[in-house]
Amino acid sequence: MTDSNAATAPALFDYSPWLYWTQATDDDRARQHDFQQTLGEAGAEYSIGEDCYVSPLAAVQNEHLRLGPRSYIAAGAYLTGTLRTGRDCTVNPYTVVRGTIELGDAVRIGAHTSVLAFNHGYEDPDTEVFRQPLTSQGIRIGHDVWIGSHVVLLDGITVADGAVIAAGSVVTKDVPAKAVVGGNPARVLRLRGSTPRTAHKTDLAGAVSAFADTARAQAEDVIARCFVPGADGGLFADTPGGPPTVRAQCDAVEIADLLLGRAPLPLSPDEQIARLRSWQDPHSGVVGALGEDGRQLPVAAIPFSEETGYHFLCVGYALDLLGSRFAHPLHSVAALSAGDVVEHLEALPWREDPWHSGDWVDTLGTAVMWNRRQGVREQSGALDALFGWLLTRIDPHSGLWGEPSATDGMMRVVNGFYRASRGTFAQYGLPVPHPERTIDSVLRHARDPRYTRRDRQTACNILDIAHPLWLTHHTGYRGDEVVALARQLLADALAHWVDGEGFAFRAPHPTTAGDRHTRPGLQGTEMWLAIIWYLADLAGVSDALGYRPRGIHRPEPAP
Repeated sequence: MTDSNAATAPALFDYSPWLYWTQATDDDRARQHDFQQTLGEAGAEYSIGEDCYVSPLAAVQNEHLRLGPRSYIAAGAYLTGTLRTGRDCTVNPYTVVRGTIELGDAVRIGAHTSVLAFNHGYEDPDTEVFRQPLTSQGIRIGHDVWIGSHVVLLDGITVADGAVIAAGSVVTKDVPAKAVVGGNPARVLRLRGSTPRTAHKTDLAGAVSAFADTARAQAEDVIARCFVPGADGGLFADTPGGPPTVRAQCDAVEIADLLLGRAPLPLSPDEQIARLRSWQDPHSGVVGALGEDGRQLPVAAIPFSEETGYHFLCVGYALDLLGSRFAHPLHSVAALSAGDVVEHLEALPWREDPWHSGDWVDTLGTAVMWNRRQGVREQSGALDALFGWLLTRIDPHSGLWGEPSATDGMMRVVNGFYRASRGTFAQYGLPVPHPERTIDSVLRHARDPRYTRRDRQTACNILDIAHPLWLTHHTGYRGDEVVALARQLLADALAHWVDGEGFAFRAPHPTTAGDRHTRPGLQGTEMWLAIIWYLADLAGVSDALGYRPRGIHRPEPAP
């Protein structure tokens, strides 16, 4: 070995310790032996088996350490407490292993993973958290366990033999033998040894069924945590501590109908119907927004605005689920002529903001539907003008309205397609004009990790992929790709559930902690429940859910 090689070999083994067994020279082994002898000199109890490698660049600060034969600790790792391993175990670069940890044989831990067998107390609000006592139950990991990179394992768990933990997972509960788990919190995705075609679908159906059981069992708590009692009977807020909103009342109705088959407590169905109907302005038909005190704000004279437009959808469908309907026709919409509709459509920012434009179309199509349910017809040709404009202005090459942008890619144009098609073609039971091109565009958009990577997912972005693919899947075009994507996104979505709290609008992840959109609430729960149904149906396992959306995200045309 040259002097150059002698200088570089230790760094090579520090970050790639598996090379030590095949490339280490006698000098390398002598240096490693001398280093291991120094580790226990401070009085700690260390036992290092035959042919182990411990990087001098690791922070090995254990009180008790026992490494089984052919195990290694790589550079940047940080170890404290008690660690006992079997044979052939690995602690890869920058892994944190703290507390009382027991590893069986052949446990492989990926880089940047944290195995944390302790917790800080935090219940005393008058004492700073770092001054409160620590608790520790320990972590036990069986034989032949593979733990991916960037995983977090929390105190008190046991990982049984043969388990595989996907990269980026947060493990908060025991992991069964031979289970493949993933997500935050981690959930069982399938079992090792199952054949891809027969068992994958069965395993996914089992995960879907288990999720549905959990969601139904916790639905009361998920809804109740967002209810704010008051002199007027109380109102729902989207998240605890937030202001009441019109949408929150409707989301509570949707969730309770989906999971419980009834209206949400504590108000009676009649009380909720009366409140929703009373919020409608009798002159325009608009449902005004609520102020932070729960009182209604004045409504604008325009047909619908950014603040009130969605109320045509959510209030109308909430009343429908409760067995009622709007108290008054939507006069501001009924007054629109065919020319007015075209004028509004032409003025919308389809190029700059196709989502906002699709939102307007969705609102108009839904408002016309509610009027028809009350026997109030739109102006002659108004609805024909809406569909005619959409049919003639859609891009036949992309199957979408609008154009991608340099900053957002296809996100806004795909999301705008969902809103525009939902309120028109889907709601009225008509086929979209260029379904195969739509599928091409949505699948291309789904490859953009900014919107589909698990830690970047939001309810809007995933719903706006799932619904267009479901709306066009009858064509069979690129069916295998659609099913594979649906299964992937479905597994991600199931992992977003937070016990006792429901879903957040944005998927929870350590990198987005503190973002208000990662707080579980009614909007996120209502949307993700619908998303899961669409993805499960595309994947062929929706029967395992035991529910089917009947409200704003219903798959069938509105009656």
